[in-house]
Amino acid sequence: MIQTTQDFIRSFKAARRVSRPIVAVRTPDPASAVHLIQQSLNGKGEEAAVLAWDIMRGLQALNTAGKAEIDRVADGRDTAAIGPADVLALAGQLHEDSLLLYGNAQRFWNDPAVAQGIWNLRDPFKSIGCMLVLVTPPAATLPAELGQDILVVDEPLPSEAELARIVRETFAAAARDEPAADVQQKSVDALLGLAVFPAEQILAMSLSPKTGLDTEQLWERKRQVIEQTPGLAVWRGEETFDGIGGCENIKGFLRAVIAGEESPRVIVFVDEIEKAFAGAGTDLSGVKTEMTGTMLTWMQDREADGCLFLGPPGSAKSATAKAAGNTAKIPTIAFDLAAMQSSLVGASGERLRTALQVVDVISKGRSLWIATCNSVASLPPELRRRFTLGTFFFDLPSAEEREAIWKIYLDKYRVKGDLPDDEGWTGAEIKECCRKSYRLRVSLKESAQYIVPVSRSAAEQIKTLRQQASGKFIGASCPGVYQFQETAPVPRTGRAFRTTEA
Repeated sequence: MIQTTQDFIRSFKAARRVSRPIVAVRTPDPASAVHLIQQSLNGKGEEAAVLAWDIMRGLQALNTAGKAEIDRVADGRDTAAIGPADVLALAGQLHEDSLLLYGNAQRFWNDPAVAQGIWNLRDPFKSIGCMLVLVTPPAATLPAELGQDILVVDEPLPSEAELARIVRETFAAAARDEPAADVQQKSVDALLGLAVFPAEQILAMSLSPKTGLDTEQLWERKRQVIEQTPGLAVWRGEETFDGIGGCENIKGFLRAVIAGEESPRVIVFVDEIEKAFAGAGTDLSGVKTEMTGTMLTWMQDREADGCLFLGPPGSAKSATAKAAGNTAKIPTIAFDLAAMQSSLVGASGERLRTALQVVDVISKGRSLWIATCNSVASLPPELRRRFTLGTFFFDLPSAEEREAIWKIYLDKYRVKGDLPDDEGWTGAEIKECCRKSYRLRVSLKESAQYIVPVSRSAAEQIKTLRQQASGKFIGASCPGVYQFQETAPVPRTGRAFRTTEA
């Protein structure tokens, strides 16, 4: 597995040494990849002709030998007007050891003429040591006709050492003293997961001549770059476990995971995962099946840890997952599988693999996956097994837990008064009651008239869910395996909570 740019250069050199005729380079930064490819030529950069083609600039030379080759094979043609198939026909006339870099190849290789043109170069290039380099974005998938003939090489995102060098060089370019070790480490942590160019740019923009490095601004710009990846978003909320009433067992467990050995560097949050993978194995398009397989393989290969949160809506599953990152002081990435799906053939898988690569680099291979689920019936069993840290069942809060939740939200919205009968309410419903009381300027009991608790509107579904979880999953509130015992409701007796006046 390629981990550093030196690994990439060694892999490319090996491909040249054994005369691999066609190589696909998947890279987040094409300019960086071209630079590394030229570095790999062992000082023969002017002996071997290096040419490049893209749809806007046409065929161009990257060195003196390349210019001579263009003059010879183009024979007076306007090189800027050479198309994606024509350039492959011209490539068949190149002298030995030449390299042709083909930009954004994934945009053209599904064209029959382009696919045939690429394949036609395989044997001629093999015999004379030439190479066609198909430059593509990360996770691009080769068409079936070419999959067996092309070597795929991934340019990795910058390592910590490479980012540290970028930080030192940026400080030097800004005429600043070399950053202290803690400042350098904070900068590197904030830049992990970015390609060279955006890393250099956002670091420079966050470096002020007067105040030094603005780490928060650096993180915010990094979040914006990460969110350019379809399906990824960095959670910006400020919730911690202190703002969640009840759920003491899962909060204690996650605190132990965060403080333990091999502690996670990133929380990856997948909401309602059963909907994202519904239809896997039966969808006619094959998209869900491919994405499921990709996730299973990635989590298995990386030995990624995860927890599955099961329970009725509003039972604090999502709130607990989102609060875990802030509690651990690490980023939380929302992983939206539905947003990664595309109508283009193969694009959904490419987007998923790109997102997983970003997670892998940012976390340095130590990500903690937390997925919420309202029903496990449609979730593939093999995917459930990947969440190795366990499945936790979030039941409706007990009377003691509801009391703690009321205190949190009465204080947050600064409301007071007698509490309504809250038997069967979820934390989300308590929050909404307090929020409506604040916004509508009504009492809590009046606010409660606008709330229908899920325990009433979906009573049968919740009972079924409890029965399914009983004896099978870990309780989120109490230690040990969850056990469902049906009891008669105990109505509230009109107690009142007061908040401190501002």
